[in-house]
Amino acid sequence: MSDPRAALTAIGALADAEIEIADAALHLARVDAPEADWEATRSHLSALAREAAALGELVDGSDPAAQGAALAALLAGRHGYRGDAETYDDLANANLIRVVERRRGLPVALGIVWLHAARAAGWDAQGVDFPAHFVIALSANGQQAVLDPFAGGRRLERDGLLSLLRRIDAEATLPRGPLRPMPTRGVLLRLQNNILVRRLRAQDVAGALACAEDMLRIAPDEAELWREAATLYARLDQVNAALRCFERFAALAPPEAAARARAAMAELRTRLN
Repeated sequence: MSDPRAALTAIGALADAEIEIADAALHLARVDAPEADWEATRSHLSALAREAAALGELVDGSDPAAQGAALAALLAGRHGYRGDAETYDDLANANLIRVVERRRGLPVALGIVWLHAARAAGWDAQGVDFPAHFVIALSANGQQAVLDPFAGGRRLERDGLLSLLRRIDAEATLPRGPLRPMPTRGVLLRLQNNILVRRLRAQDVAGALACAEDMLRIAPDEAELWREAATLYARLDQVNAALRCFERFAALAPPEAAARARAAMAELRTRLN
């Protein structure tokens, strides 16, 4: 679609399994960088998909470790994708167009490129609901290989995963068994949340609100996003918009949270008098 926000709204109506992750991330990137050459990024992603599909014909489909090694050779080796540790908080690291241009990015932005390639190869690849550091998992034949796109696709065993987890909680433990996959929508929201948080740190409330609104386009039933948008509208003294968002949150949230939202709405209405 020529209008990226219209495309995001259309994506919001899709079932999670129908979302093409790199395509959705590209539309999000177009919104934040309207002057960028998004068509060059789309062309590069198409080329990556073709190269990955060729790998799918060559690599043992029952061996996720072999799949991971092939992806690392393609993405980190041939194309030079790696994490940006030097300017980690640069907003360009969360914009897919800029990530493709620079071959640098945040873990989740790089992970989207890896998921795009792995799925083009025909492999079972998922983002992982891991709190400390976004990783991906390849699964086949009852086995799982967990890869770190930020580190060039390094395979992480349990000790490595636990080390990542303990960066944020020194007492954390790692559940046994395969790591829980993250829905495609969840991966995209995690990507955009990096932008929202950084804009709030910079006191750019209007920019954070714009990010939240675009997140709601792809996830219109995400209750916490409606609450976030309501709070941001209230900070900008846009009371009617805040009330509308709180109302939607209350309709989606559990009863106790909905009651708190209605109390906040009552307080907001006093600003209208």
